[in-house]
Amino acid sequence: MVSVGVAVAEPGVVAAVTRPLAQAVGVPLGLVRTARPRQWVKNVLVVAAPAAAGQLASRHTALQLGIVFVLFTAAAAAVYLVNDARDADADRAHPVKCRRPVAAGDVPVSVAYGTGGLLALGALTGAAVLCNALTAALLAAYLVMQLAYCLRLKHVLVVDLAVVTTGFVMRAMIGGVALGIPLSRWFLITTGFGALFMVAAKRYSEAVQMAGREGATRLLLTEYTTGYLRFVWQLAAGVAVLGYCLWALEHSGTWRQLSTIAFILAVLRYAVFADRGTAGAPEDVVLRDRPLAVIGLAWLAMYGMAVADL
Repeated sequence: MVSVGVAVAEPGVVAAVTRPLAQAVGVPLGLVRTARPRQWVKNVLVVAAPAAAGQLASRHTALQLGIVFVLFTAAAAAVYLVNDARDADADRAHPVKCRRPVAAGDVPVSVAYGTGGLLALGALTGAAVLCNALTAALLAAYLVMQLAYCLRLKHVLVVDLAVVTTGFVMRAMIGGVALGIPLSRWFLITTGFGALFMVAAKRYSEAVQMAGREGATRLLLTEYTTGYLRFVWQLAAGVAVLGYCLWALEHSGTWRQLSTIAFILAVLRYAVFADRGTAGAPEDVVLRDRPLAVIGLAWLAMYGMAVADL
């Protein structure tokens, strides 16, 4: 009679084999999560200037904007990686940010820094080769400004709001810069104050949600008052609406002028979440609120008909 033996691996041996495999899979996934895929929707703003100028029809424009979108996404991901590596200790004290891969220990700090540097270098090289020198310069300015924000400017009152707002404006500008499209003053005013509205609403929501936990995370929230932040987002919303209305009324065409109604309704709808203190994640508000999505589609339809001169 022949007996067949089955070898059973020791638990320690199994763990020693599976641990490196888990790390090999976990680190890349952690890097992707740190790059904030949900935030990439912000980079759709690269089409803003060509859309405002009514120049989205050609294949060349679509290809160039696709390239710019990828380059800006890489640059923004680089900033997120460096930011999370630098803020790992502070993020561990935050009820939500403690789950970020770097703060949770899933991605080593050195790997986050290294990957961020490579992405930044790749974005700048790609902009210089595939676009033009002005696009590369604008992207370089964005990276320098955002890295300065990570290192110091995030702790300076008002300047922190201005830097984050400027990042949105640069997103909206870069598509026009890459295609050589002039940027109107009303476009820049509406974009700038619209961005400030969302940034101040985000800070206000963070301040409301972290009430009673001051000092545990973003220190600047202890210096802002909720009343001041409310004033900022209300002021910015008013200027953004005024700028858009002046831009629309400056041009002939019924559809362009009617689009002001949808724009104002969108601002009012977003202000509901700002007032409640639940606009801490702007991408969630924009992507998940159905009435806001319907208003956005209505605005897009009216603006599209205005561009098509219908």
